[in-house]
Amino acid sequence: MSGTLDVAVVGGGIVGLATAYRLLQACPGLEVAVLEKEAEPATHQSGHNSGVIHAGLYYAPGSAKARLCREGKLELELFAAEHGIPFQHCGKLVVALDEAELPRLAALRERAIANGVEGLEEIGPERIRELEPHAAGIRALWSPKTGIVDFRRVALAYAGEVRRLGGTIQTSREVTAVRRLGDELVVETRAGEVVSRNLIACAGLHSDRVAAMTGAGGPGTPRIVPFRGDYYTLLPEARPLVRGLIYPVPDPRFPFLGVHLTRRIDGEVWAGPNAVLAFAREGYRRLDVNVGDLASVLAYPGFRKLAWKFLSTGLMEMWRDFCKRAFLAEVRRYLPALRGDQMVFGPSGVRAQALAPDGTLVDDFDLGGSGRVLHVRNAPSPAATSSLAIGRVLAGQAIERFGLRGVRGVAAGVRLQG
Repeated sequence: MSGTLDVAVVGGGIVGLATAYRLLQACPGLEVAVLEKEAEPATHQSGHNSGVIHAGLYYAPGSAKARLCREGKLELELFAAEHGIPFQHCGKLVVALDEAELPRLAALRERAIANGVEGLEEIGPERIRELEPHAAGIRALWSPKTGIVDFRRVALAYAGEVRRLGGTIQTSREVTAVRRLGDELVVETRAGEVVSRNLIACAGLHSDRVAAMTGAGGPGTPRIVPFRGDYYTLLPEARPLVRGLIYPVPDPRFPFLGVHLTRRIDGEVWAGPNAVLAFAREGYRRLDVNVGDLASVLAYPGFRKLAWKFLSTGLMEMWRDFCKRAFLAEVRRYLPALRGDQMVFGPSGVRAQALAPDGTLVDDFDLGGSGRVLHVRNAPSPAATSSLAIGRVLAGQAIERFGLRGVRGVAAGVRLQG
């Protein structure tokens, strides 16, 4: 590889790796390097998620999330099959517990139909018991093609493809600054400088900070606020209580989905997550605190507005986070047979959520940029499911914006709207 890259991709999570992979597929021979701050790829959100392959029930019809989830799911499953990565269509039940939830269930059904969710059924109590004998609920949506996979394994397979196609993955390369030098970008890292003609930032929990380094982080731009989600793990004796995925009906008044039950590809069953403010952007434990991260969040007007609006909900989430009995009570609304001695405190993840200054969550994927830089500013769930489609969009944008050509030209299949 020469001294100057064609494209530097900042961030070795599942989206950054998928983007580098799609770019090298489109432009063979391009000089691409992924710069990852940790000692190995897929360490943060890509390795701390529930492993659900989403079918597209929840997202606003016509949104980037809806389109790229649908397209990305098919691409992901094909990739997994070709690379020997196990995945399973275990199916998802979205259950209404009482009559008051039925209008929201009906609205979710209309949204899922508009998004083309495959095999969707609305079912009653007998079919619920047939699919999930231990689940509560008077009515439900059944999404049989919702699946599960190990997304970290998927991300590492993307990394393997990047290397096979001639790209490099440079670990322990935390980016500290970006400056322009003529027609090139000098990316300063803790392991030295990297020079590139173009840059694509897929920095996840630090995406707003990397954007600011490139001059794209003005006062009105959204900021990343980290929300930690804690899970409990069901003991082996209780795992048979859950066959697939059991979810609540989402309440549009609240910003997060709520506690649910998730069977994992390795056979484990997780209950959760809750959603509480993480006191550090990489704070996976309850007492992890980064004073700078926390002060930045508390000083941000967007967070203060969000916190005030959802004060009672936030306090309840924090109470459930520290009180197992309260967490169990919430889980038992959907799985009444579960006992407290059948679950133990398990893993946690931190969600990088973009928050606007007015206190509203940025709901859709935010992909784009200007000049020689592209940014992924917001890519929460279903970004892992959508990763290959997001990478394809970013590769297409990069080819058009940066004027890229590989040694055999541009692969037509990767040029797309976006």
